[in-house]
Amino acid sequence: MTRRIMLFELNEVPWRIIDEYVADHPTSALARLLPRSRCYTSIAADRGHLSPWTTWPTLHRGVNDEQHMIGAFGQDRTEVDVCFPPVWRLLRSAGLSVGVCGSLHSFPAPPDIDGYSFYLPDPFATEPTAFPEQLIPFQEFQLMMVRASARNVDTAVPREAAAKFLRTSRRIGVRASTFAALAGQLVSERRKPWLSTRRRSMQAIVAFDVYGKALADTRPAFSSFFTNHVASAMHRYWAAGHPGDYDEIGLGDDWMAKYRDEVPWAMARADRMIGRLADFADENPDYELWIASSMGQGPTLAQALETQLYLQDPGRLLMQIAGVPDTAWSRRPAMNPQCNVRVDPDHVVAVEKALGTVTVAGRPLVFRSASDGFFSMDWGQPNLHDTPDAVRVDGKIRDPAELGLEIVEIEERSDTTAYHVPDGVLAIYDPQDTSVKPGIRRDVSVLEVAPAILHTFGVTVPAYMQEPGVLGRELVPHSVGTF
Repeated sequence: MTRRIMLFELNEVPWRIIDEYVADHPTSALARLLPRSRCYTSIAADRGHLSPWTTWPTLHRGVNDEQHMIGAFGQDRTEVDVCFPPVWRLLRSAGLSVGVCGSLHSFPAPPDIDGYSFYLPDPFATEPTAFPEQLIPFQEFQLMMVRASARNVDTAVPREAAAKFLRTSRRIGVRASTFAALAGQLVSERRKPWLSTRRRSMQAIVAFDVYGKALADTRPAFSSFFTNHVASAMHRYWAAGHPGDYDEIGLGDDWMAKYRDEVPWAMARADRMIGRLADFADENPDYELWIASSMGQGPTLAQALETQLYLQDPGRLLMQIAGVPDTAWSRRPAMNPQCNVRVDPDHVVAVEKALGTVTVAGRPLVFRSASDGFFSMDWGQPNLHDTPDAVRVDGKIRDPAELGLEIVEIEERSDTTAYHVPDGVLAIYDPQDTSVKPGIRRDVSVLEVAPAILHTFGVTVPAYMQEPGVLGRELVPHSVGTF
């Protein structure tokens, strides 16, 4: 039987969180599914800083960060897309039907976007490109909401974009139960305002409805769906559910009580999505469901975060420190506290030199640059509201506002209580595979995933990829097929 793959990209979720959820929810989709799945611990292969902007390209392209050199949104990927294209482009080039929904670095869209079954780029795109065109209003609305709620959730709704999306929502698959959940979310926020943080999960729920309909309508050989909502909850609220992981907790009993259930709540939404895909595979047994994370998370510190420093006006900073006029730079997509820009060639040297003189709270500003004038800056420095001399340029104290910087109050008062670790998850559910032995989890490199997907479809693995190893030996006999 020929095979088809649904790749569910569950960003940064480790086995520990999944195992805890299954133990507490024995009737969940994951509890039903995992004993019948081939399970692995995926190990990140990158040599530099672990970041989803980097680890997902590693999984998708079958080479690590030292080769693909993707580290931020907005980079010019023209060359790397030719040398190391993502797996969906390789499959499409081989003549397979492909659908993409939100996978990181799926924007800019490929030139042959109309040759895909569906193509909804990641929610950090710079413009609302999508295929088919009926998805564009949703993408426009999604981009506006994501940009407004990178750290604090913006409870305002862009009315015009929302109206356009609502007019097409039924046609693209948004279910009545999802709108009921959205209404319930608004009601819950009135009683408990701190629950506004759950709006991040609402975006994923709506996007999954869109993916689910596109999947059912077009039945592509390969499709992907990306969600960050559990990762977002873990970063902020790991400490609330795992107080024993920390030697010291500076967040207070009230904070711990408010946010104790946030990670399990987010996991429950992911479990519903996974359950729908597992049901789809059971009804269409030529499908396999692959659940993957490109790395995981683990506990860090549990201390209060009252404010962070954000660069709200990059143009002001560039003008003040390097004399860059408004016509000589452009903003590139990023999520606070990171800020990405591209400057014209005539100003690259000046900007790089000037940024090298910026310090915040006595530490040099961390930034990265590329030869095409791309700069990625790491802001987000904590708790500077009582430090008026924190920002300096070339040793001189500067007013943050004059540089386009703002000290922003953090609504839930939590710092990053969990952060990236190399160990992630990979679970493969194939309804036709009756040889699964429950309880076995081998370690596999994320570099094995892309070649294993290509092997599954009988597509030649490029020479720059490694052989799929354990995945190749265990999966290919059950799933080779062509379309």
